[in-house]
Amino acid sequence: MNLAGFSLVNIAEITDIQGIKQTRFGYFDYTIKQNSKMRQRFEQQMTLGTIPIGETKITTKKRSGKLPDLCAALKEIFITPEWNERLFAIMESRVISGKKRTGRRGMDLWQIFVLAQVRMLLNTNYEDLHHIANNDHLIRQIMGVEKGFGYERYEFRYQNIIDNVSLLDDDTIRELNQVILEFGHQVFKKKKEAALRLKTDSFVVESNVHFPTDYNLVWDSARKSLDMVGKFLQKYPSISGWRKKQDWYRQLKNAMRAVGKASSSGGKGKEERVKQAVKYYLTKARVLQEKLERSKEDFPTGDVVDLALHLELDRYMEFLNKFIDLLDRRVLQGEQIPHEEKIFSIFEEYTEWITKGKLSPNVELGKKLSITTDQYNLIVDYRIMENHSDSEMVKPVAEVLATKYKIKSWSFDKGYWHKDNKAFLETCVEKVVMPKKGKCNKMEQAEEDHRSFKLLRNKHSAVESNINELEHRGLDRCPDRGYGHFKRYVGLAVASYNLRRIGRELMVIQKNIEQSDIEYITAA
Repeated sequence: MNLAGFSLVNIAEITDIQGIKQTRFGYFDYTIKQNSKMRQRFEQQMTLGTIPIGETKITTKKRSGKLPDLCAALKEIFITPEWNERLFAIMESRVISGKKRTGRRGMDLWQIFVLAQVRMLLNTNYEDLHHIANNDHLIRQIMGVEKGFGYERYEFRYQNIIDNVSLLDDDTIRELNQVILEFGHQVFKKKKEAALRLKTDSFVVESNVHFPTDYNLVWDSARKSLDMVGKFLQKYPSISGWRKKQDWYRQLKNAMRAVGKASSSGGKGKEERVKQAVKYYLTKARVLQEKLERSKEDFPTGDVVDLALHLELDRYMEFLNKFIDLLDRRVLQGEQIPHEEKIFSIFEEYTEWITKGKLSPNVELGKKLSITTDQYNLIVDYRIMENHSDSEMVKPVAEVLATKYKIKSWSFDKGYWHKDNKAFLETCVEKVVMPKKGKCNKMEQAEEDHRSFKLLRNKHSAVESNINELEHRGLDRCPDRGYGHFKRYVGLAVASYNLRRIGRELMVIQKNIEQSDIEYITAA
């Protein structure tokens, strides 16, 4: 073992090089791994005053809150070599692989994982996460940075947290979720061969966009085009022709507001007022578009930054041209725009217009997410739906889960029904609960009237409570920008949900053990 990283005090106090390490500061029951890279799995050298992660005390009192449940699961993962090794192997292969061995040291992988889960569990922002990382004693102990009274504390920087937590991408999180799920089944299952009872449903995760109208999308495109011009002017003040740039902002925004006011008001002559406001608005927007086309050639391309600005300007100008055309066709020409031509955000282009037939909300903007839960309320599969209907998701999900698990029953709602889906599932699932959409024949009606069918159909409603909890874990609306970050956000929410469920069960087990010990002592 290489002892170069230890202080003289630590070297003198180590009593067992190969097994559990014991120092004056207590036991730490994780294996020390030497890593020459600047980013480590966790802090390998126990410094004076540090409280070992394995000695973190977690209260088992009722109503102890969400964080103790999460910390119970995280602690169990950390101190169990099987899960510890698998989790760190995944993170190392994704985060550290291919990076230089020198440079400034990054945040430890364990700290990244813990803070990512805390953010989703509490559905909080980075400002609050920064406060928690520096002031919540329980979380700091789980991260392995908390020290006793009188010792110098380690402080996390705000930007450091943002930069490091965002290192986990969607593929990495999916692999981590599989490890978490296997860990959860080991905690919950009394028998390893126990079959699963699955439930599948979908809901909408909203993206971070405002409600789209063609006239405010014209304003968004024009505003961002002017922003790109402003960046060129900031870098090259000698560029001429844009002395009245701020006036362009003012005129276009006022014209956009005039269109909105005319559209929302009533009274006689509303249609004509709307057309007049739109004509003026489009005239201003077209003049700006022509000016941008003429000026674009004068903007320098001296370096990579300039090239990136040109690409962004071209992108926003394309959007501006598109939404000018759509607004003209819809209002002035009276044309109905086909749905496939519409774009609902210039920032989050993946956003879909989703109508699920509900009274409130009648329209949602984001992506549909299909989740499958088992009898332990753990999410065994989640999929972001790319313009798919519910019925189109059955076969891809079943092909994966049927090869991994033994499935005793699987329930769906009517939106998933299709005769081919049901026939496919019956080949690999003992009991399929998929109510038919429409009128049933005698055989189908008899099946749906059967006691076992009704019992499992009633139990299917439990998935709604799982969805509700997920929405409280942050999946009501994603604040992160970009489709990659959207997918990462969804995966982290599923991971924090599963970890809390597992932690809650671990707390119950620990509480029962403590109660048994008390009863034994009392009886003695």
